[in-house]
Amino acid sequence: MSTPGGTGNTLAALDLGTNSFHLVVARLVGDDGFEVLTREKDMVRLGHGGGEMKEIGEDAMARAVAALRRMRQIADSAGAPIRAVATSATREASNADAFLAAAREVGVEVEVISGVEEARLIHLGVLQAVPVFDRRLILVDIGGGSTEVLVGQSGESLFARSFKLGAVRLTDRFFPGVRLHPSAVGSCQKYVHSMLATVEREVAELGFEVAVASSGTAETVARMVRAASRRDDLRTYNCFEFTRADLDRVVKTLVNAPSISARRKIPGLDPARADIILAGSLILQGVADVFGIDTFTFSDYALREGVLLDTINRQRGTGVHSLRDVARRSVRHLAARCDDDPAHSERVARLAVDLFDATIGIHGLDDSCRQLLEAAALLANVGLVISHSKHHIHSYYVIRNSELVGFTDPEIEMIALIARYHRKSSPKPTHLEFVRLDAQHRQVVQVLAGLLRIAIGLDRSHDGRVESVTVGTQRNRLVIDAHARDGADVGLEVYAATERSGLLAEAVGRAVVVRAA
Repeated sequence: MSTPGGTGNTLAALDLGTNSFHLVVARLVGDDGFEVLTREKDMVRLGHGGGEMKEIGEDAMARAVAALRRMRQIADSAGAPIRAVATSATREASNADAFLAAAREVGVEVEVISGVEEARLIHLGVLQAVPVFDRRLILVDIGGGSTEVLVGQSGESLFARSFKLGAVRLTDRFFPGVRLHPSAVGSCQKYVHSMLATVEREVAELGFEVAVASSGTAETVARMVRAASRRDDLRTYNCFEFTRADLDRVVKTLVNAPSISARRKIPGLDPARADIILAGSLILQGVADVFGIDTFTFSDYALREGVLLDTINRQRGTGVHSLRDVARRSVRHLAARCDDDPAHSERVARLAVDLFDATIGIHGLDDSCRQLLEAAALLANVGLVISHSKHHIHSYYVIRNSELVGFTDPEIEMIALIARYHRKSSPKPTHLEFVRLDAQHRQVVQVLAGLLRIAIGLDRSHDGRVESVTVGTQRNRLVIDAHARDGADVGLEVYAATERSGLLAEAVGRAVVVRAA
């Protein structure tokens, strides 16, 4: 690891891929987590035009060294030691030693990892972003030079294999020109199938419940799927799902584009990937064919985040058990950074979910909404880090612009809106973020924000004097009984909760009464 003399609280991971170099600089949080400070990406094309990637070309070497110098400077500015890993282009190149020496001269010590180790680290990264720890997953990561396939569960790898199938590698082999040759697609598909079929039986015997795809190819496919639906772009595609039928439509669109310049005009496609996306999407389609995958979930985290966690584990002796609930961990990390009274937020969250459970027969919402309510309750006051005035509005922007892994982009929007409406005005037609939701999700926000308002009122003194709640109905009224801690006066709490009950009453269509039990 390159060590520029950091404070011990920051760390940088650098992924030297065949297509791009990715840097992530993070601040360590708690015993086993991190907060991303900055990211940097440089499309170096280290393995492009190297004769089946047997050698790193002079131009590619120059681009790589320049990128490493810039990324080293970024890490140094944060006082972050770098752990750099290199993948297929470097491990296969006959002149890899010359490249590693050149990297060393600019202050970056590079670790060349095997394909199986690459799959393990990608798995660690994915488990920090997608809530699949307890489910058996098949993971596919399509890089520029190789594709890693892994089957895992509970943080353990049950099967891992690296294939010499990469978006850059297969572009050089099957699609080297600017225009598409009529027979190239079929030839590429047959080649991909023949490579993957060698492990088809092993994967089938293990089985899987969910399929996760990471890497630039998968993200590009996800963005093209979203664009084809003519809906607004998302701020994050983490946990975005697309079906095999969606993927087939993307492939058809790419094949129907006769040239690279025509592909650059396809909505959702990054023009910089226009030359390699066809090969990448054909690999992903082949994975779906061979292993029988109907739906993919995209992970925004991959190798670089896996390297970060692996380095933390090495330094601190922690393990993958902490990844069991990535969504809850990311919420708590944000709350710890921004909330000046986390104990109050914890009590409010407990009361809010208790109210949710007690009123499920009235609102009819499912467990996923319960999770959104708990997250919003824990994060309702993060806007205080900016200002007390209008802090509910600041909370919306803090949540919306933070990396809440384990949630989809629409879920993050819902959490942010619930937190935004924990105080002051109810949703209005002039609130554009709320109006953009469909009617069903607007109703969910109103119900959950209404429950949250009452829960906040029930801890008005910030000292936990309301221990629990029970809920009943009387003459079409919703009656909430606040149970006090022994000897505690909950008059203020009952008053505050009553004052905040209007939104819930409107959402469920009945009067709400709050009283001391």
